[in-house]
Amino acid sequence: MTKTIVVTGGTSGIGRAAALGFAAAGWDVAVCGRRRDRLDAVRAEGGLALAIETDVADPAAVADLFAQAKSAFGHIDVVFNNAGAFAPATVFGDLEVETWRKMVDTNLNGAFYVAREAFRAMREQSPQGGRIINNGSISAYTPRPGAASYTATKHAITGLTKAISLDGRPFNIACGQLDIGNTATDMTAGMSHALQADGSFKKEPTFDVKHVVDALLYMAGLPPEANVQFMTVMATAMPYIGRG
Repeated sequence: MTKTIVVTGGTSGIGRAAALGFAAAGWDVAVCGRRRDRLDAVRAEGGLALAIETDVADPAAVADLFAQAKSAFGHIDVVFNNAGAFAPATVFGDLEVETWRKMVDTNLNGAFYVAREAFRAMREQSPQGGRIINNGSISAYTPRPGAASYTATKHAITGLTKAISLDGRPFNIACGQLDIGNTATDMTAGMSHALQADGSFKKEPTFDVKHVVDALLYMAGLPPEANVQFMTVMATAMPYIGRG
C-alpha cells in the first residue's frame, strides 16, 4: 500500500522541497498553502495527489484539509506540520502586539490545529496510528536577537511535540521534531547577512535542503515502534553551538 503524507506550508522553502521529495520517493502527497497559483505549480511539478488552499490559522480550514485528505487517501500515515512565518527583527520593547498575535496564530495555534486534526484522524483510522513530525527550528532552543515572537512560538513547539508524543502512546501515534538550521532556499535568501548577538551582521553558512528531506524521509519511514524524538540538521559551521 502506498504511504500517505500531508505537508503544510508546502508551496515554498522546506515544505515545497519536502512535498516534492516525498512524491519522488513514491508517497501520495497532500500539500496545503495559502496561494492557489503556487499550489497548482507545486502539484503539477511533483504530480502530487492533492493541493488544498488552507490558512492554518483557521481551525475550520484545517479541519476541511484533513477531511479532504482522509476522503482521498482513506488512511493518513504521516503529517509534516511545517507551516510557519517569520517577523522582521525587532527589539523586544518595540515589538507590536499585532505582530506577536500574528506569529502566535500562525506558528503556534496553526501547529496546534494541524496536529490536533492529525491526531484525531490517526486515532480514528484502522489500523490505528501514524506519525506527526513538527518543524521546530534552531530557535526552538537558542534565539536570535530581535526575534522574541518567533523564538517563543518555536520554544512552544517543543512542548507541543512532547505532549503529543506522550498522549499519542495509547493510540500508536508517534510525534517527533525536526529542528532545522539555515537551508539554501528562497525563504532564507534574505538571511545572507544575519544579525548576531554582539550587534554585528555576519554571513552565515547554509546547507542543501535535500538533507532536510533525507532526514524527513528517515523519520517518516521508521516502523511504528521507533521514533526520532528530536533531530537537528544544520550547516556544520553555523554559529549555533556557542552561537559562534
